Amino acid sequence: MSNGNAAEGRLRVGSAPDSWGVWFPQDERQPPWERFLDEVAEAGYRWVELGPYGYLPTDPRRLRDELARRELTLSAGTCFTAFHRGDVWDEMWAHVREVAGLTAALGAGHLVVIPEMWRDQASGEQLEDRALDDDAWRSLGAGIDRLARAVHEEFGLGLRFHPHADSHVDTQPNVERFLEMTDPDLVKLCLDTGHISYCGGNNLELIEKYPSRIGYLHLKQVDPRVLAGVRDEDLPFGPAVRRGVMCEPPNGVPELEPIIQATGDLDADLFAIVEQDLYPCDPEVPLPIARRTRDFLTRCGAGTG
Repeated sequence: MSNGNAAEGRLRVGSAPDSWGVWFPQDERQPPWERFLDEVAEAGYRWVELGPYGYLPTDPRRLRDELARRELTLSAGTCFTAFHRGDVWDEMWAHVREVAGLTAALGAGHLVVIPEMWRDQASGEQLEDRALDDDAWRSLGAGIDRLARAVHEEFGLGLRFHPHADSHVDTQPNVERFLEMTDPDLVKLCLDTGHISYCGGNNLELIEKYPSRIGYLHLKQVDPRVLAGVRDEDLPFGPAVRRGVMCEPPNGVPELEPIIQATGDLDADLFAIVEQDLYPCDPEVPLPIARRTRDFLTRCGAGTG
């Protein structure tokens, strides 16, 4: 493993509520937000994501105080959008501007935008067709471009689009199609290494082919043995997570050290946020994993940001 490289000074490593089994604003199977913040700080991270809007306090002053007393800083807000459905701007913007407003008030510069999933992430129920037609693709691209302009102009945020399993932007061909149809100056990728591998893509190829479009990282691995069964059964993402498809590094794929090196070589300062989907999980599980993962990433040359 690396003893240090360009990534060490340029990748700001943090974690997210996802790594504590948090998928929803409120859920009795999730840890209280105070415990998440206490433990992410205890694990040695200094950056956190907002997670689902409403999980952490939404009052900017209170959230700023809660983060500051744990020596934590917000890296990004997160939201879901569904612009492939056509004329949904008012509905989407009403939600996004809440998230963007809190994100900007906390001094973060990034908004991670995830496309709505065609299967429910918890139950696995199919909600929409698996594939988009050409009109829906055009609506998606135009909507994301418009959103990127709006959040930049009103809040000073950069939009980081997050391809996701069981969404319409999932496989590498779909990710590349999305990149080719959106504004390269406004729309960057949140490259989630686990979701790209889950959907059969190659993270290093995407970094090499679209270096200027990599604007943010989620560091994650999948267990290839579990993934094989998921694919054979066409298992939805939520049940796949409960089966353990997302695993603790370095026990899965993709190999993270080459990705850390490749992104460290880019002409960009990037956040590298650890995300291991654990919903739902025993409350004693996340902290030891978070400590070990932070130590592993440090050995890979990512540093701690």
